[in-house]
Amino acid sequence: MPRPAILTVRTHGPGLTDITDCVSAALPPGDGVATVFLRHTSASLLIQENADPEVQTDLLAWLSRLVPPTTDPSMAYLTHTYEGPDDMPGHIKAALLPTSLSIPVIDGRMALGTWQGLYLFEHRDRPHDRQIVVAKT
Repeated sequence: MPRPAILTVRTHGPGLTDITDCVSAALPPGDGVATVFLRHTSASLLIQENADPEVQTDLLAWLSRLVPPTTDPSMAYLTHTYEGPDDMPGHIKAALLPTSLSIPVIDGRMALGTWQGLYLFEHRDRPHDRQIVVAKT
């Protein structure tokens, strides 16, 4: 079994970063299942449409409305606030969305659909370097 790859992806603040190509490049040849795991608690992984960028904009807007920053009066009940107003909401968003995905691999390529891409969804307000582990069985 090949050794898992550990990728570092730089995000640009809140939103989706396409990681399809870098995860694909980390996959060894052959068939199997890729496990993609994010080593952080304030970001997520998604398989989402890759054709219309408005999908990404709408997802970010919906999630921001669902879980606003701790400066919003509706979030006054939160106590974990010392890392900034975006931190605890980032943890909540990561609790709602996956941090690990299993993706079939055929001939060394993820078997994604025509309009699907793999994304790292950053929930914090500033850029971060995020680590992703890619393993194939």
